[in-house]
Amino acid sequence: MPQHVAPSFGIMTAPMNVGYDDILRVWREADAIEEIEHAWLFDHLMPIGGDPNGPIFEGWTLLSALAAQTDRLRLGLLVTSNRFRPPVMLAKIAATVDVVSGGRLDFGIGVGSRPNPPMARREYPAHGLPFLDVPHAVGSLDEACTVIKRLWTEDEPFDFAGDHVQLTGALGNPKPVQRPGPPFLVGGRSASVLRVVAEHADLWNIPGGDLGDAIGRSALLDRYCAEIGRDPATIARSIHLSVDYDQPQHTRDAIGQALDAGFSHFVLGLGAPYPAGAARWVADELITPFVQRGSRDPAVSVGRL
Repeated sequence: MPQHVAPSFGIMTAPMNVGYDDILRVWREADAIEEIEHAWLFDHLMPIGGDPNGPIFEGWTLLSALAAQTDRLRLGLLVTSNRFRPPVMLAKIAATVDVVSGGRLDFGIGVGSRPNPPMARREYPAHGLPFLDVPHAVGSLDEACTVIKRLWTEDEPFDFAGDHVQLTGALGNPKPVQRPGPPFLVGGRSASVLRVVAEHADLWNIPGGDLGDAIGRSALLDRYCAEIGRDPATIARSIHLSVDYDQPQHTRDAIGQALDAGFSHFVLGLGAPYPAGAARWVADELITPFVQRGSRDPAVSVGRL
């Protein structure tokens, strides 16, 4: 049965080959526009597009700075590479950002970069980070989600003896402002990652380049939820769509098709350089055709797979 789900719209600014002042300008503008509800960075250590040797900012550090410079936007990384940081350290970083933001963090996490494209793969040896096989990476993600939630909620030190994570006397303080913790957004499309989504996520994100694949993956997620007795409607379906400044109708068409397919959480990727008034343009050209003051346009059909 289709469900009428009010869509939520946000922006993403990839922090590569662009200056801090440019990103801050867009985020501050978006923070004053109620149609834009959330804003995102990504988590890479070297550029994956444009000049491969150009500047790129570390995601969580930049996110904390932007959290301190905004008041309303929900914010996060789309998505954190679980390969980069031990889960206890990541839980501490995320709790800090949630405190700095006054409880506005959406916690995005995923396995980490694929072996391809090479521009994404190269950042691991360049930073002395291991790139282990997929079963290890997915198992580590599952255990990281479990441990991070415990660190955000448990008041006494605990031990954890997993296949990939071993902790003795682990304790997370301060706790996040949001209780029991920031919403979990897990990104990915593989079957093994979707099982982690079914177990842990409040939102699931997938790139929108191939909507047919996204629809199929959403149906698979429904199946995995059913297998563990979880209502699939409790996981919001999120999709990342690239913005075409020159041909906004292309992006509007993609939004409409994704809405009809059951996606309700939209992350609109902005390419740099950002035009003057980029956030206002996104709201006027891409969002208001579908929503008015945060309510679903009656002409838009939203279905849940």
